[in-house]
Amino acid sequence: MPTTTYDRRSFVTYFASIGLGSTLLPGVLWSQLRQQQGTEITKEMVAGAEEIAGLQFTDEQREAIAQGLRGLSSEIEQLHKEPLDMTVFPAIVFEPVPPGEKLAAKAKAAMQRSHAPIVARPGSLDELAYAPVTQLSEMVRTRKVKPSELTEMYLSRLKRYDPQLHFVITLTEDRARKQARDLDAEIAHGHYRGPLHGIPWGAKDLLAVKGYPTTWGALPYKDQMLDYDATVVARLDAAGAILIAKLTLGALAQGDIWFGERTRNPWNPATGSSGSSAGPASATSAGCVGFSIGSETNGSITSPSRTCGVSGFRPTFGRVPRTGAMALSWTTDKLGPICRSAEDCALVFNAIHGPDGYDYSVKGYPFNWNANLKASQLRIGYFKTSNGRDLFTRRDQSGATVPNGEALNFLHVLESLGAKPVEVEDPTPNGGYLDDFILRAEAGAAFQAPTLAGTLDVMMRGRTEFPSTWPDYFRAAQFVSAADYVNANRARTLLCKKWWDLFNRYDVILSPQENTSVTNVVGTPSIVVPTGFEIPAQFNGRGGRGGSGGRGADTTRPATPPPPPPPALPLPTWMYIMGPIYQDEKILAVAHAFQGATDFHEKHPPQFA
Repeated sequence: MPTTTYDRRSFVTYFASIGLGSTLLPGVLWSQLRQQQGTEITKEMVAGAEEIAGLQFTDEQREAIAQGLRGLSSEIEQLHKEPLDMTVFPAIVFEPVPPGEKLAAKAKAAMQRSHAPIVARPGSLDELAYAPVTQLSEMVRTRKVKPSELTEMYLSRLKRYDPQLHFVITLTEDRARKQARDLDAEIAHGHYRGPLHGIPWGAKDLLAVKGYPTTWGALPYKDQMLDYDATVVARLDAAGAILIAKLTLGALAQGDIWFGERTRNPWNPATGSSGSSAGPASATSAGCVGFSIGSETNGSITSPSRTCGVSGFRPTFGRVPRTGAMALSWTTDKLGPICRSAEDCALVFNAIHGPDGYDYSVKGYPFNWNANLKASQLRIGYFKTSNGRDLFTRRDQSGATVPNGEALNFLHVLESLGAKPVEVEDPTPNGGYLDDFILRAEAGAAFQAPTLAGTLDVMMRGRTEFPSTWPDYFRAAQFVSAADYVNANRARTLLCKKWWDLFNRYDVILSPQENTSVTNVVGTPSIVVPTGFEIPAQFNGRGGRGGSGGRGADTTRPATPPPPPPPALPLPTWMYIMGPIYQDEKILAVAHAFQGATDFHEKHPPQFA
């Protein structure tokens, strides 16, 4: 049947008028057309959509599609009236274990911690600001310092340095002081809850805390109060940790720009701390909390952690409940610790992992931390190249290509410990597009109601330097088809299998370049640890890119524009360590072994000593 030419220009102009002129796939056409009173979906509109979607139908097919969409519009309208807040999880759950495979049987074993040296109480408690949890916990256990004293010391530092670094949204002083008094009394009566007893910490402000605002870093939610505690908050309460602050995140988990300011990197406050766990990484790096909790969808833990020179651990997908946390992408969101050492990460993770009965993506699978596991006992591989680029080289100040000395040193240190790292090939160097596609659909669903109502547009105004790109991104997501979303997840299954096969041969994979788009979409755990310092040849996104929505390595995602080049100061270098799903101990063991042989994780920004 011959096709008919329609006025595509007017159709595209219509989409541009509602902020969707550059979208690729208008799969939910009717959801936007309902905004035009009296407008009925016609075959002419379908014809215009073909140009954007890259499809071609006959005139008869267009009429049939239009008729079907008219029938569905009432169902969609009814769906949009359903009260779906962030406490409601979807009925579908991502399973990172490939079909036909199963996790190895594993019994729970007693935790084996490293030996913490006994130290005297310092003359000034500020001298403990950078002490790791392993040391602070022994100070509390042996009654050399009280939880209330640590609490006051860290609260004082938060207040002192927040004007420079902008990492606090809300101090939780009343809550913290009450916890501290109770924990003082417990330890005085011989009751010790464990290694987190009396350790002050900070929460990324997408975790609900009863009695305090949960702002998600975004102006439309600045005064939002949620009348419950996130599961992770409740579990850390039970472990004896003391919440002292709700820390910044880039608006709705994008970058390091929030409704109040830009969070800064303590190593160079002229630059941002990266995102979106901007505040947790900055506050931990500046010695203003004992540890913090961040979240990651695509680099939001690892990117700010590497930027700020701390240890950032992103666990396997499905290990830590997200109940009470802002949803961005239900099948890729993860919560994890940001600490001063890999073992600190293990201690915190041990307190927060496991099912809670609400987030049913979480499996009950043992976590057996053994600080004595040697790197020589593990099969270690590393990515030498990616798409033809040598990852163990970099540009120096003159623009010449030189060896990446810190990354090479990481391999040398492991070799000195008896390990035998071998070069391996990245099994999916071009698989990152799936992460963007899946995030687009899920984030668009999570924020559909405010997107259709236009209430998020305020994020694009006011702070003109770095306006949020989320509103346009969420609008475009309304045009992702259900069929393509399902098929993207089918392609994801194939990706998971390739990484499962890789980790059948290796226990740990190292890379000097983050691979967050792929590793987040397949659910593998990762940790970044500091490896030294360099003066970067040019600004490379340390300040404002990276994180869920703030995008580290994947430049196809919406991201805040980069700031001007920072001063030529030495900034932390890092190694990205990946491992098999649900075997998080292995990457933590390699990171711990490296840190046991070096002292890079003990360095701290001189301005905040």
